Amino acid sequence: MVQLENTKCSFLFCLGLCILICSAIYLKANISNAPLPTNTSQSLPASKTCDILPLATPGFKWQRKDCKKNRYEPKPDSNCTLLQSELHFITAPLSKEEEDFPLAFIITIHKELETFVRLLRAIYAPQNVYCIHIDDKAPEEYKTSVRSLSGCFSNVFLASVSEKVTYAGFSRLQADINCMKDLVKSPVKWRRVINLCGQDFPIQSNLELVRYMQGSEWKDRNMTPGVKQPPHMKHRTEFPYVEGKGIHVAQRAKGPKKGPPPHNITIYFGTAYYSLTRPFVEFVLSDPAAKDLLEWSRDTFSPDEHYWVTLNHMKEAPGSHVDGEWEGKIRAIKWRDQEGSAHQGCKGQYIRDICIFGIGDLPWIIESDCMFANKFEIASFPEAVDCLELWHRHKVLQQASVPIQPSWHLTAEVEVSNSTLTLTPEDCV
Repeated sequence: MVQLENTKCSFLFCLGLCILICSAIYLKANISNAPLPTNTSQSLPASKTCDILPLATPGFKWQRKDCKKNRYEPKPDSNCTLLQSELHFITAPLSKEEEDFPLAFIITIHKELETFVRLLRAIYAPQNVYCIHIDDKAPEEYKTSVRSLSGCFSNVFLASVSEKVTYAGFSRLQADINCMKDLVKSPVKWRRVINLCGQDFPIQSNLELVRYMQGSEWKDRNMTPGVKQPPHMKHRTEFPYVEGKGIHVAQRAKGPKKGPPPHNITIYFGTAYYSLTRPFVEFVLSDPAAKDLLEWSRDTFSPDEHYWVTLNHMKEAPGSHVDGEWEGKIRAIKWRDQEGSAHQGCKGQYIRDICIFGIGDLPWIIESDCMFANKFEIASFPEAVDCLELWHRHKVLQQASVPIQPSWHLTAEVEVSNSTLTLTPEDCV
């Protein structure tokens, strides 16, 4: 009897185990065949989330033409013609005015490949030239992707010398110098150079940049806003600083103060961003005083915030602005300490007292009428870049005086009844 009971229990146990295994196999098969859930994040109509876009035709709404599908990661064997079309690069000068005034751009980057690609396509024009400086610390995969993209354009190249860039260190200034040395050798007869970082995005179109820099105020004049070094900033150049393993800059613990600037040069303080004439760049690279100031600046704090503006206040520098102060609409930036005066707060979040823009900051950015805005992070606030990019491309194409190629559009008007509008580029039309 006991043996019969044991046999019965064993049978029931085996039966239960078989049922569990069969159930698992059934569920797995059904899950595998089930359609994947659609990513509905940020899938609101562009007309509701991107209020800076112009109104669409009645009965229609704006739809993105751009989609991700990993196309922001170019491969070494990419078909360049297809890549340029799929990434919506503008491949012809949009006006004679722009064609006759080519610009040079220096772009220093280290992260967020997608942000860089979208910045490059926003400012790209075939008559211009672009020097890309990748932080030497960046991952090899990142470098390979940027190299593959630049290889598809004859006027886009990587800096011949890369620096391990440290925030507020001399390496950041040296990166620009490296690109300038390459740019003066370029066959493109560029007229002015503008420096950017990977977290910038344009507000003005290329045509507006050309007209702004060719206007009566800035024609043949450098744009490097700044003033004589304020007392609370003197520690930056009075004491020696060192870069620590490409991570931070610190004041040297021991030793005397730095000596005075060479050639009795008066030090100024200003923005690290600029728009410089070609003769000024050639002066920077060849003039003995400019070279000596560069060497003297090696152990200063954030030397790019005094080097350009200081040289631009020297009478002998081409295009100098010796009486200039903060003139020039270089960047739209929301500093934390200017909240309540220059702006009414950051709609994204502050990092190092600078606003990482959210979509709510865009009206303020556009009203500033600056050349570029800083800072953006797709990882934090992707909708801000998405919206500004759509607005900027729409304006660029509206100003064109040549026929528009279909691939240049980032948006299309679709009937409301057929619309599956998304602000972020997840789907295509």
